[in-house]
Amino acid sequence: MLVKAGDKISTHQEGEAALPTLEVLQHRDILGMSKQLETFKTHLEEFASKHKQEIRKNAQFRVQFQDMCATIGVDPLASGKGFWSEMLGVGDFYYELGVQIIEVCLALKHRNGGLITLEELHQRVLKGRGKFAQDVSQDDLTRAIKKLKSLGNGFSMIPVGGTYLVQSVPAELNMDHTVVLQLAEEHLLKEGLAWLDTQASGEPQYWLPALFSELYSRDVSPEEASQLVP
Repeated sequence: MLVKAGDKISTHQEGEAALPTLEVLQHRDILGMSKQLETFKTHLEEFASKHKQEIRKNAQFRVQFQDMCATIGVDPLASGKGFWSEMLGVGDFYYELGVQIIEVCLALKHRNGGLITLEELHQRVLKGRGKFAQDVSQDDLTRAIKKLKSLGNGFSMIPVGGTYLVQSVPAELNMDHTVVLQLAEEHLLKEGLAWLDTQASGEPQYWLPALFSELYSRDVSPEEASQLVP
């Protein structure tokens, strides 16, 4: 089928004429999305103002609020003196929590070399805050630790197996180190060089029989040793 030159010119002109229309539609879409985001942000501010006490006190509620903020790119922790911090006080809350995390990590550094599980850190922070203090979740700890990264490379979180290690020393652990830690844990348990107590109160505990002074003085079976250890 032959296409005349005039038809080609006409089609090209129609395509050029359609470009401004497409740009107008795109501009309208962008404006519409911007208005929706502004509306959502306004509703979010109203929600935060109404439920600020709940956000401060309830850890689970605070996680859900943080997730809602993330959907529109709002970070309540971005500044200690911003709108959200002044309204909710969450900025000060996370900075104070960061100080508590540092205190716990420094106190245990001589025992663990600067590596502690997120679960143990959570338990020790809760114990240090007292039963009447504001509730704190592991999600709160994670957010506070991320803020501590601004102090340098001293604080970071390392995924190991199904949990996280919190590193509080200025040394970089890459994926190879992480795999070595996980393999070492599995090897010690497999060879009986370490015992895992899953019935311990609070969280699972690891025991190293080689460190039990009672086992050096006399022959003790694993069953007897478990009775010697509180």
